[in-house]
Amino acid sequence: MIDSSKRAIDLENKYGAHNYHPLPVVLSKGEGIYVWDVEGKKYFDYLSAYSAVNQGHCHPKIISCLSDQAKKLTLTSRAFYNDTLGEYEKFITEYFKYDKVLPMNTGVEGGETANKIARKWGYEVKGIEENKAKIIFVNGNFWGRTLAAISTSDDPLSYKGFGPYMPGYETIPYNDLDALEESFKDKNVCAFMVEPIQGEAGVVVPDEGYLSGVRTLCDKYNVLFIADEVQTGIGRTGKMLATDYEDARPDILILGKALSGGVLPVSAVLADDEIMMCIRPGEHGSTFGGNPLACVVAKSALEVVKEENLVENAFLRGHQFRDRLKNLGEESELVKKIRGKGLLNAIVIDDDEDGSTAWDICMKMKDNGLIAKPTHGNIIRFAPPLVISETEVDESCEIIEQSIKEFSKSN
Repeated sequence: MIDSSKRAIDLENKYGAHNYHPLPVVLSKGEGIYVWDVEGKKYFDYLSAYSAVNQGHCHPKIISCLSDQAKKLTLTSRAFYNDTLGEYEKFITEYFKYDKVLPMNTGVEGGETANKIARKWGYEVKGIEENKAKIIFVNGNFWGRTLAAISTSDDPLSYKGFGPYMPGYETIPYNDLDALEESFKDKNVCAFMVEPIQGEAGVVVPDEGYLSGVRTLCDKYNVLFIADEVQTGIGRTGKMLATDYEDARPDILILGKALSGGVLPVSAVLADDEIMMCIRPGEHGSTFGGNPLACVVAKSALEVVKEENLVENAFLRGHQFRDRLKNLGEESELVKKIRGKGLLNAIVIDDDEDGSTAWDICMKMKDNGLIAKPTHGNIIRFAPPLVISETEVDESCEIIEQSIKEFSKSN
């Protein structure tokens, strides 16, 4: 390893908490679908900061808006009005067709906000007895690492050693409408929160009809449908929202990550008046939520998605990516499955128990000029920025194919 990379890694290891296990590459520059390390080597970015840079690294329009606003006003807190928040709220609610938005910063804050709104609605509108409200989640869910989020997790890596856990949550199997209906028979259930496609679990796509079935059951039992579209939203799956693939409009929509184009933390929770107006002054908030800088950046990031037809591009390039890698699945015994929608895809590796094969393949891809990272041991997620071209998909698929073949030959 070259000294400049080694120094950066050594500094993190010595002075930073060891709560991540990064691939050993030290990045210093990004543009579009590419990143460069400190030695100047260029890579296809096939993680996109977990889909936060859908618009590509350092998009010029977003950066320009960021720079202009940063020179004028960055933060007022919600103790005062500012001249950007209302314009942004009007823009985003019309963009996604909801009455109201509650702006926050991170994806997990969006999830926490949605949970609070749903509980309040459960008590005030549905009539659930105080402190009895329940929210249903599914196995394999991931929406962050706060105490509330890990209280819904069935992954020991997330929850073990951090108890006691928050009450009021139950988990059922994913992609199982019968189990969902059975859980809804409990009159204390106020909401069901789900990722339309499970990202961290390894890009797990439910059966066709699952999401519309969720919508139907939520209507039948007067339960709120909360869609966690932090990773799947804003064009990633080839639709503006993954729930757009079916008749499955959520009651509460959570957005984050690409809402700022990867420039700074911005998240949002959207709902109609009957639900959102359950929250009153003093009951929820954030010092940085709805700050002028975030509002200008988020508006610009959403404009880029439509101006550059990124939703359509994700749909087309996603089909191209999966069609290209089908041959790899047929030729290589290492590749068990290829799955995904749009530009949120994964390959499942025939791996041993310690997950080293998927990691070693990612290391081989890094050497060949493409960075991606395993999740859950034997699954490699592929999610490039949505600005990727047809030619660039072919070039990056060539690297993926070459890397897996090289790994197979060396083992």
